[in-house]
Amino acid sequence: MTDQTRLLYNDFPTFLRKYFPYKVQKISLNAGFTCPNRDGTKGKGGCTYCNNQTFNPDYCRTEKSIATQLEEGKLFFAHKYPEMKYLAYFQAYTNTYAGLEGLKHKYEEALAVDGVVGLVIGTRPDCMPEDLLRYLEELNRHTFLMVEYGIESACDETLKQINRGHTYAETVDAVYRTAACGILTGGHVILGLPGESRDDLLSQAETLSQLPLTTLKMHQLQLIRGTRMAHEYETSPERFHLFTDVDEYIDLVIDYVEHLRPDLVLERFVSQSPKELLIAPDWGLKNYEFTARLQKRMKERGAYQGKKYRDSEKRVIFAENK
Repeated sequence: MTDQTRLLYNDFPTFLRKYFPYKVQKISLNAGFTCPNRDGTKGKGGCTYCNNQTFNPDYCRTEKSIATQLEEGKLFFAHKYPEMKYLAYFQAYTNTYAGLEGLKHKYEEALAVDGVVGLVIGTRPDCMPEDLLRYLEELNRHTFLMVEYGIESACDETLKQINRGHTYAETVDAVYRTAACGILTGGHVILGLPGESRDDLLSQAETLSQLPLTTLKMHQLQLIRGTRMAHEYETSPERFHLFTDVDEYIDLVIDYVEHLRPDLVLERFVSQSPKELLIAPDWGLKNYEFTARLQKRMKERGAYQGKKYRDSEKRVIFAENK
């Protein structure tokens, strides 16, 4: 990636190079967790869009230990980059939703695997108790650590409709508490949830930019077979705007990125679920192909991250460096 391309937005590989002098790769793990809106604590059935099969690689099986999953993941990547190091990515379901001692055992099992140089822990904003945060604060002094919160939306009505089981206020609280501990804090949002307009999403970009987030992931809403949302689409398709035209989605992403804080690190713009599970949208593009089209369109539009962000001082500084 050239310096010119990087200046379109803050990309994740460049961010990682600040921490590691070698290549690093996330290895996804399924550590056997559940969620409070699956086990009845807050609800049943989980988020309406969720089917965890969409992001679990073949080596992620709960009957395998964390160490085994990591070793198999290493074999998957090592043929291309034998000297690569790894981040253990606790991805499936809510990876802080258990007792403290059990969580410590899982995290430390991952860190004990040869070549693992840090952790990325995916969780919900309502699942970060203080005792766990204190442990993570200490762990962060000795290893690379990022906590990634599923924000999904800044609108409470949307969160209710998709059965998230938490509010945006809980997101704000969790992000501030985590960042205050010096822990790298990431967020994840879905673009195109039912009821959210383009203007709503651009406002969301400004809202999220006020949080002390280090990284942000975004991806398009995908309808997945076997989910409650897929059934909702069958009965009320007028509630949905699916980005079947990839160029329409690319232009939305660019508008969104222009309204984001310039120093946010943008890790992802798109996700592709397994074809056998995906109902729509199906663009037939690999992630790198999507990113190339996005970058080309940004150059055509003269777009860059933070161009329309309301903090004019930061916007000017980023533009001058462009």
